[in-house]
Amino acid sequence: MTEICRDELGPASIIHLYSPKEAIQAFVVIDNIALGPAVGGVRMSPTVSVEEVARLARAMTLKNAAAGLQHGGAKAGIVADPSDPRKERIFRVFARMIKHLTDYIPGPDMGCDETAMAWIRNETGRSVGLPAELGGLPLDQLGATGYGVAECAEVAAGFAGVELKGARVAVAGFGSVGRAAARFLLEKGALLVAASDSRGTVHDPAGLDPAALAEVKRQGGSVADYGKGKRLSRDRIFGVPCDILVPAATPDVIHAGNVGQVQARLILEGANIPCTAEAERQLQTRGTVVVPDFIANAGGVIMAAMEYAGRNEQEAFAVIGERIRKNTAVVLERAAGAGILPREAADALARERVKKAMSFRDY
Repeated sequence: MTEICRDELGPASIIHLYSPKEAIQAFVVIDNIALGPAVGGVRMSPTVSVEEVARLARAMTLKNAAAGLQHGGAKAGIVADPSDPRKERIFRVFARMIKHLTDYIPGPDMGCDETAMAWIRNETGRSVGLPAELGGLPLDQLGATGYGVAECAEVAAGFAGVELKGARVAVAGFGSVGRAAARFLLEKGALLVAASDSRGTVHDPAGLDPAALAEVKRQGGSVADYGKGKRLSRDRIFGVPCDILVPAATPDVIHAGNVGQVQARLILEGANIPCTAEAERQLQTRGTVVVPDFIANAGGVIMAAMEYAGRNEQEAFAVIGERIRKNTAVVLERAAGAGILPREAADALARERVKKAMSFRDY
């Protein structure tokens, strides 16, 4: 069991939830609320742990602060399979258990979507990432996080010595974030050469069609069933020749055991904590630029905050582009100037903002 990190930022609250009647177990970690009520996704997975939730909650604190949002960071985890036929019931019971946690505003994460957010909103009166019919800005449908990854790429490419037009892109985890990132990167002239999901990888140096891959997935298949290119095992994607790698699924997929296989010159962390600290250090030593998660993938939470503030879709996309591009440049310039990891530069930037906000509070 990994020990939960406690420091001057938090976590403020660690809540274990259990419904004996429904046998539903969940965790909520509210990491820090100095900047405002904490926004963070609800992750539904049979393997999610309180330690994972705590790490993700801290990532949300830093992400929200780095993005200049008036929100703290939190995260929730429901220990259940997203394919469970009781899914709506599970979410509604979970929502009732967190109704009193008014410092926490739930959003979508792995295993849930805007429909789940509608169920939570119905039970608690608060959530973000709602369906458009309820006045929301559906993050997955609009591709907010993937859009932010592509905006980040346009700035970061120069720091990595990569020409974005014609750059070969590999997306590890072709889910909602990965699909959108691929689509927006292709609009900027990049070429998708590999994609993976939990069941395999497809690689074609000539290029893959993100829309066709999405259709294969919609019909219940794996990207490996695409029908063109070479079919590989899931984890082989990390060794595929490419210029840009976008890990967009689960934590710690790039680690000491496989970091030596990575050929990309630029890694854009579309998922939360997809690289271990040791892997990021090794990549830095080799000259690979790694833009950390809470800079590269902040598009979703920025859009969620814009929804919460009553802004429209066009306004939200404009803010995503402006803030992610600015923060990417600031972080990579600081990192290059000080000879430190981009994550260290990003962490310092976010902590400065959180600590400043904490200085005005007495708790």
